[in-house]
Amino acid sequence: MKAAWIFAFAVLAGSGCAVRSSRAVPSPVERAMKTQVRNAVRAGEGDAMVRQLRHRIIADPDNIQLRLDLAQRYAASGIHELATEHYRLAAERFPDHAATHLLLAQALRQEELPAEAAQVMDSYLSRNPNSAAEMWSWAGIIQDEIGQYAAGERAHRNALLRRRPTAWLLNNLGQNLLLQGRVEEAAREFRSALTLEPRNQLARNNLGIALARNAQEAVLHLQSVTDPSTAHNNLAVVLMEQGRLAEARQELDRALAYRRDNAAALKNLAILGEMDGLGAVLKPPAGKRDRGAQAAGARRMSGGKQ
Repeated sequence: MKAAWIFAFAVLAGSGCAVRSSRAVPSPVERAMKTQVRNAVRAGEGDAMVRQLRHRIIADPDNIQLRLDLAQRYAASGIHELATEHYRLAAERFPDHAATHLLLAQALRQEELPAEAAQVMDSYLSRNPNSAAEMWSWAGIIQDEIGQYAAGERAHRNALLRRRPTAWLLNNLGQNLLLQGRVEEAAREFRSALTLEPRNQLARNNLGIALARNAQEAVLHLQSVTDPSTAHNNLAVVLMEQGRLAEARQELDRALAYRRDNAAALKNLAILGEMDGLGAVLKPPAGKRDRGAQAAGARRMSGGKQ
């Protein structure tokens, strides 16, 4: 994870000044930071577009779009630290500009600083509670990522209050509820998402996960969009992810009873055999003996995203 200290500077925004340490002798961390910033500046100087944008910002410092264009140019060049810092400076100069704060939060999230990203969104939304659904939804996603599920739920519900419900907003709320262990409520949101957008594969997979505690309902749901063998295999994947290995083995046995050549089920059986120590042993079909099947590879859901 990149340390937060690499952002402790304020240069290239047209001011020509930089924050300095109060220490007489810079620490090794500060020296490394200054070296990194200096190298990034030199890298940017070789980009004609960067030079042009910087000159235009000096001439027109209140042009927010120029500042965002410069940050995005740095990001496209792989200089993510400078991109993030320019988003930060723009957010400070324009405290009520929604897009700037969202871009800053997304940049911090990309830099693996989700807690700081959450603070950016919280600060903005506390000042602008009537913000668009997208702002609230992103705030909820980031809160979920740092384990603040109650705050995430409030954000997701605020998003739904600010526009007509859509499948992606309902799915996001459902995922939050699923993380909280509120399975029935989560399933309700996923069903609502599928009512609006029946082909939304993410919501459909999430509904399958939510229904996994009720195996019969889950299989019926999965069979509505695929064949019985695939349905039981996919349920087995969910159970394996939850550590319910004995139940997963039963579902794989059912999957392979329907279709003995289900490659995904065979691979999952091999993985399950390593997890529970029982090996990739198949139940022989009626009237026949079967020596079992050996398979390797990554766990996957058949008939859907891997």
